[in-house]
Amino acid sequence: MDSASHLPGLRSAYDGEPLIESDMADDPLDQFTEWFADAVDARLPEPNAMVLATSSAGGRPSARLVLLKGYDERGFVFFTNYESRKGRDLAENPRACLLFPWHAIRRQVRIEGTVVRLPREESESYFHSRPYRSRIAAWASRQSAVLESRAVLEERFRRLAERWPENPPMPDFWGGFRVIPQEIEFWQGGADRMHDRIRYRRGRDAWIRERLAP
Repeated sequence: MDSASHLPGLRSAYDGEPLIESDMADDPLDQFTEWFADAVDARLPEPNAMVLATSSAGGRPSARLVLLKGYDERGFVFFTNYESRKGRDLAENPRACLLFPWHAIRRQVRIEGTVVRLPREESESYFHSRPYRSRIAAWASRQSAVLESRAVLEERFRRLAERWPENPPMPDFWGGFRVIPQEIEFWQGGADRMHDRIRYRRGRDAWIRERLAP
């Protein structure tokens, strides 16, 4: 295959009104809330699904989809196994990028920031709100570790369910992270590839809002 080959027949077209700075909220959290509500109203599948990009201490990047489980002025929260690849990356290099790919409504939101673990009591509160079988799965899966087979995982799940027929405790290796945003960018597709990008970045006393070239 020619190294410059292109994918045939794939074209993206955008229309609609442009994104104007004066129409945007002063606080990016308010703007995110508005756009998240639009994604929910549009019935997008799992609008809280976001790409989480991390990097090891040596600069090796990694990305995967995770689910946003909450957000407020402190940051954006997700939960995972701390011994997973993303957990190890964040222990070595506590910075991350989140991307909400709401392509069906011609929008994306990208968030960059520092990352901290949630206090254990916050993680436990969420853990015990999860369905029982999801709590057992958190124990059964040593996330990112090599498995001999699916049967090994299923047997581990069965044994753990027998051990805790109800109310399993939260594993020490599981919990939440909070991404504390330093930059939040709102992208909206425009006609003729004239896309709109509005970025908020933290200033000393307030958020600074600026337009980026598409």
